[in-house]
Amino acid sequence: MPRARCRQASDLLLACAGLLCLVLALASSGARADAIDDVARVGDLSVEQQAQWLSRSAESGALAKLDDAQLVALFHSLDARTLPRYLQEGLDDFQSCEFTMRRRERIKGKWPKRADHMLVRVTREPLRIYAKWLPDGAHAGQEVIYDDSKRPDQLYGHLGGLLGVVPMWTSVNGAFARAQSNHSIRELGIVAITQRFIDEGRRFAEAGITKPSNIEVKMIDGLRAVALTYETPTGQPEFYAKKEVLGLDLERPVFRTVESYDNDGNIFESVVFERIEIKPFDDLTFDPKNPDYRF
Repeated sequence: MPRARCRQASDLLLACAGLLCLVLALASSGARADAIDDVARVGDLSVEQQAQWLSRSAESGALAKLDDAQLVALFHSLDARTLPRYLQEGLDDFQSCEFTMRRRERIKGKWPKRADHMLVRVTREPLRIYAKWLPDGAHAGQEVIYDDSKRPDQLYGHLGGLLGVVPMWTSVNGAFARAQSNHSIRELGIVAITQRFIDEGRRFAEAGITKPSNIEVKMIDGLRAVALTYETPTGQPEFYAKKEVLGLDLERPVFRTVESYDNDGNIFESVVFERIEIKPFDDLTFDPKNPDYRF
């Protein structure tokens, strides 16, 4: 091929490549613009429509694909009643599940140096719970079982360590149960924390709190979440906390992280839900005679 024709062919290929890049850039820009427009329109929907949009977008993965600025704009645009509605409608998904969690609570004014790392299995109707404290966290080796259908006022458990393997029945509000937590075992889990936010949300509205005081996207223990900060005017005891920061999962209607602060600005509770698996359980799961347990 003559040299001139080679140069012409080369120039044509370069021109085509440049045109293709331009088309792709415009298409990408158009897609981003469509996404921005779509997010902007969510604020004009009714509460029910906003909750449905969140549910569809989370399930499809579209919510997680939004960039940080889009997510912040989206959650600023939502009606104050939308998030509680979205979470309420998603509670049924977590009626029977297994999860691992890291939890710290300030007990008698002291903040623990190490978090409890726990494996928890929960099913509801009736409420039944099995919890095990894992080796890399505080109180390693402890186990408890609670079955509301058999002994609603008692739990069965043992302490960790070589001297703490003798199991016993004890009151759900007794010294053993309350030594490491301000909560009843009945409040352990995803549903309880979600329901608390829903109940508090009604009181927020009565107090004139219609929006989070801050919205940002954060990486929390390797999880990308929308961090919503709620601050109450009076704090405790009228509200559960003076300030709470809740990390919303972008793929499911659940909070993955919760941080609660008292009236002096000190953190008094931190919860991180790590792995969450929705699954059924048989009766052996909540039976102390389960050979996999150390009762």
